[in-house]
Amino acid sequence: MQAVILAAGLGTRMGKLTKNTPKPMLKILGKNLLELKINSLPKQVDEVILIVGYKSEVIKKYFKDNFNGRKITYVEDTELKGTANALWQAKKILKDKFLVMMGDDLYNSSSLLGCAKNPLSIVVKTTLENEDGSRIILKNKKLIGYSLNKEPGFLFTGLYCLTKDIFRYKPVKLKTKDEYGLPQTLLKLATKKKVKIIKTNYWIQITCPEDLKKAEIILNSWPKNEIIL
Repeated sequence: MQAVILAAGLGTRMGKLTKNTPKPMLKILGKNLLELKINSLPKQVDEVILIVGYKSEVIKKYFKDNFNGRKITYVEDTELKGTANALWQAKKILKDKFLVMMGDDLYNSSSLLGCAKNPLSIVVKTTLENEDGSRIILKNKKLIGYSLNKEPGFLFTGLYCLTKDIFRYKPVKLKTKDEYGLPQTLLKLATKKKVKIIKTNYWIQITCPEDLKKAEIILNSWPKNEIIL
């Protein structure tokens, strides 16, 4: 099975930390974000496809073409026009079923395994009213949209299991940016096939420098089997 990690962004909100280092290579508890994710992937993932762009040479030098027994394949995204556009760069080398995740967020082992076992699924985190992030909208238990309203619900973590059916649809352009969104494109597929919703309490967003220190505290509270340090 393949896992795609979107790691091409500039990481501008991290300030000087990303001047010479791509955001997914920033360290927490002595290991970079990409390493933490790759180590926690389920055993059936034997190839990791890294979508790289900004400072890609740093990532390539560290992971080379094999990391801890997994094949590493690199795909360049020079346009940086959103998550759907990034995934489409790997279209030709993707097989039937594959994981997709963000390069800067941290996911737990159970979520990754649960997602891998369910073709066409996404992972969400139960949230309270004040937490930032995009909530999913369900109707009759089916995914129909997303909302930025800060209310109790389920935050979308950016972790998917997809099939090549996603490529039957044209990437959806965002209304406010010159970018193409993978979550929005998934909604097209969701009108034809059911997207399974997998719930978790373990997910860490890394947005600003302060989040790195917060993440260390949170990771130390996770059960040892939920993250491979």
